[in-house]
Amino acid sequence: MNTLVTGGNGFIGRRLVSELLRRGELVHVLDLADSSTSMQNSERLQIFSGSILNAVDVDRAMQGCDRVYHLAGYARNWAPDEQTFFDVNVGGTKQVLESAMKNNIKTVVHTSSNVTLGPSNGTEVDELTQRPNEFLTPYEKSKYLSECLVRNYVTRGLDVVIVNPSRVFGPGPLTESNSVTAMMAWYREGKWRLLLGDGRMVGNYVYINDLVAGYIRAMDYGRPGQNYILGGENVSFNDFFRLLSEVTKRRYRMLHLPSTLAVAFSEFEALRSKYTRHYPLITCGWARTFLTNWANSCDKARRELGYVITPLREAMRETFEWLDQTANAV
Repeated sequence: MNTLVTGGNGFIGRRLVSELLRRGELVHVLDLADSSTSMQNSERLQIFSGSILNAVDVDRAMQGCDRVYHLAGYARNWAPDEQTFFDVNVGGTKQVLESAMKNNIKTVVHTSSNVTLGPSNGTEVDELTQRPNEFLTPYEKSKYLSECLVRNYVTRGLDVVIVNPSRVFGPGPLTESNSVTAMMAWYREGKWRLLLGDGRMVGNYVYINDLVAGYIRAMDYGRPGQNYILGGENVSFNDFFRLLSEVTKRRYRMLHLPSTLAVAFSEFEALRSKYTRHYPLITCGWARTFLTNWANSCDKARRELGYVITPLREAMRETFEWLDQTANAV
């Protein structure tokens, strides 16, 4: 089986590529970054440097493949021009789907996000929850629109499965995409002491190993046009840091930043970034996002894909073991 992974040099992509190679698959990687020196050396791995916005690049990387994992996208918190989110996450996805149609790809697994399903309001959000009309960030809206695009291609006969990961963490480069792990490491070193609001807001956290296994099971067992939430445990910020304290055996007094101050600071950062073009410490949209509940149910993925969740405490412990083994500087 020949498989293309777009965004294969990213945090999730590298782990997925490694697992596919371990399973004996022939893997093509398309990534904007030159990953020829940063990825493992294998005769079953072929790397293509290029953009999902370029049809020629996508066609070249997809040639000879049967299946596609589409992970490439613009997943940062901010862009100097918000249109970047839509150009990459919607326009780039269209290029991948067009090429998949042209190359008779059997199945595409499309990466979305749990935020497209909307925040939770007292109950866990699942794949059938009716989301509100308001979008908190351009990223959230762009990923939602990319899902709409996917469903259009499904009606045209393309087999596409949508996965909705939550907040991912675990062994991997401490980039913006792996910010939860960086935060965990900073906490252990006494460098992270801040909580937004009262700390009661709930988020869902997925371990990278579970997520990669979920991708593969979505490819093998997912139904075309269906969403599958690939998440983990739902915990509040307070409980997340309580677990960190227990796992690391280090207890720090956490400082709570009132919601009004968090929003005011994000508005100041928005003005600063507008005029300086410098990356803001936090955007208005992401301040509101982290002051909102995002509890998810993974029952559908468990039931249809055989998805398995590692307990959060165990996943944290394994992540710290990896940090110790790699002497990852933070």
